[in-house]
Amino acid sequence: MDPNHMDDGSSSDGMEMEIMPGYTELITRAYSVMFSAFRDCKDCGLELSRRTLLDHAYITWTEIFMFLMCAVMWTKVRRGLTVYIFEPFAQWCCIQPKDVSKMPESAWKLVFYTMSWSYSTYLLFFTSYSFFQNPPSVFYDWKSGMSVPTDITIAYLIQGSFYGHSIYATIYMDAWRKDSLVMVVHHFITLALITFSYAFRYHNIGILVLFLHDINDIQLEFTKLNVYFKTRGGKEYLINDVLSNMGAISFSITWFWFRLYWFPLKVMWASCVTSIQSVPHIPFYFFFNILLFALLLMNIYWFLFIVLFVVKALTGQMTEVNDVREYEDENLKEQKDTNDPMSTEGKHVQNGITKKKHL
Repeated sequence: MDPNHMDDGSSSDGMEMEIMPGYTELITRAYSVMFSAFRDCKDCGLELSRRTLLDHAYITWTEIFMFLMCAVMWTKVRRGLTVYIFEPFAQWCCIQPKDVSKMPESAWKLVFYTMSWSYSTYLLFFTSYSFFQNPPSVFYDWKSGMSVPTDITIAYLIQGSFYGHSIYATIYMDAWRKDSLVMVVHHFITLALITFSYAFRYHNIGILVLFLHDINDIQLEFTKLNVYFKTRGGKEYLINDVLSNMGAISFSITWFWFRLYWFPLKVMWASCVTSIQSVPHIPFYFFFNILLFALLLMNIYWFLFIVLFVVKALTGQMTEVNDVREYEDENLKEQKDTNDPMSTEGKHVQNGITKKKHL
């Protein structure tokens, strides 16, 4: 099918606003298109996947080396900021001992995600790209092995290397939570999406995916930091309490709006439905859509934590903003005397077992 004459009436230059489908239309059309594509695939299997990978995946050893170097760099930068800025600042502010080891994690993530989301916002709204306004345009003029614009290459290098670092960080540097295993799986899926979308030149839709996800991490870490700084030197500070409540409310709203509304109805609509219209026999069609669907399921899984938080707040089970993913016994363990050699300060709790940080 000619992408310049698509039945949705969108223009080939990608500048026309795309009318978003509804959930029902997404489910029915995506099922119809994917089932038809599967039925028409005569020789689907490992051999076809191998040939497709060799014929359409383009990535150089230099790019792999840059990815590894930047992943190590993020780890070193985080360690430096933690040791020389975040931890001394937390101690200087006299926040509660149980939060001193958690604060640097949130501060680091807030700094990174603010930077990365700002850059994605710049690409989508302050350049000539119109992927957000017209998602099907992400596949217009797609060609195997096409060159990737420098500004998008930079975004991919930043994000890909960060998620490579994050796999290590979640296991060895972050506080262990109820969803940490899911978080590790999330990082692997995200890294696979970033790597393969770059190699197959699906970078346009990749920028849209990153934009729709990073904003929630900014709000989450902002909220957690205000929770940590709410009690300083034994005193309660109203401003941080208000900011943490506002952050929790905005986080809940934007999680649904960005990850459960725009993500499926913009990204998955373009990936499942219009991609195969613009590029018949598009490479690795099922692979990418399965990963995107898995990402959507994890977004729904984490949204259940948000619903749990709201329910606890409305029923009076929670009187202040708190991370419901934390292990309930963690605070008790961390409130021991800091002079106690068995104290958990400076350690994390992993399924009830203390885990030393490896910075």
